[in-house]
Amino acid sequence: MAKQSSKGPGQRQLRVGEMIRRVLSELLQRGEIHDPAFDAIPITVGEVSVSADLKVATIYVMPLFGKGSVEEAIAALARHKGIIRKKVSEEVILRHAPDLRFRADETYDRMDETRRLFSDPVVQRDIAAKDEPEE
Repeated sequence: MAKQSSKGPGQRQLRVGEMIRRVLSELLQRGEIHDPAFDAIPITVGEVSVSADLKVATIYVMPLFGKGSVEEAIAALARHKGIIRKKVSEEVILRHAPDLRFRADETYDRMDETRRLFSDPVVQRDIAAKDEPEE
């Protein structure tokens, strides 16, 4: 029996997550999922995180250009979860089609917060102090 590591996702999880992300992005881009919400809200799929047993895929999405709310985008995707799961399972060959869970992608919010922290004068002073050689 393989020993599980707490170092993060394995190569297979990362590869399967990327394949699901690509398939879902293409489905949305080609307009294969018919819902008026998708016409009004262009959606980007930022990341797909897959569980160790590959049975659950958490999909992080965000509306592009600030059009619509992330809740509307997630609700629209959840309404068509069965169709999306079927189309993903046709493209990504796995023993079991993973259960799809849609979540808000907060990466951009975290990046903005990080930029704000780095621009803080106290942080800038500490960074500058580390760059100076010690005597």
